[in-house]
Amino acid sequence: MATNWSLTGDYFESCNCEAACPCVFLSPPTTGECNVIVAWHVDSGSYGDVKLDGLNVALAVHSPGHMAQVKWKAAVYLDDKANDAQADALTQIFSGQAGGHPAVLASFVGEIVGMSKLPITYANDGKGRSLKLGTVGNVAIQPVEGQGGAQITVNNHPLCISPGHPATVHRSSELKLKDAGFDWAFSGKTGFQSPFAYQGG
Repeated sequence: MATNWSLTGDYFESCNCEAACPCVFLSPPTTGECNVIVAWHVDSGSYGDVKLDGLNVALAVHSPGHMAQVKWKAAVYLDDKANDAQADALTQIFSGQAGGHPAVLASFVGEIVGMSKLPITYANDGKGRSLKLGTVGNVAIQPVEGQGGAQITVNNHPLCISPGHPATVHRSSELKLKDAGFDWAFSGKTGFQSPFAYQGG
């Protein structure tokens, strides 16, 4: 029988596209390819009897073209605070093997080019988000202000990491990654952030 699981927390992403990223509207990437880091911080979660509170997961993804039309290369990063049972649970979930929305995301991946367990520092200052992946990468985003300083949000876009939650539009102050054949360094590009809630089983 499938294992029941659920996760809630905070997610953000940033890529090399101009803000706001056209990929989420099923248009081609700004430069013809998309290089993106997607990060999740689990506030509360479990996989069967395995508690996953406070753990982090990240994906580095390269799409060589239109993200809905080509297969992606991905590197997976798991929090080194996870014990063996927790790491296995996170792998089951974020590889798509445990079903739920992560299985939809995993269906776009054609090749896993790396999997690492390393220190992941996820920070939320109430507006922006940042992530440090050991010594191999880091990314930070800040919200783009709308009219009257209000948040800019995108609802119900088709290439969605977090269904049911509007994505807040951000811009990166930095994105660097040198690992698994990826060598990225850029800033001033797009970002999105929202809560997330996944479940399966």
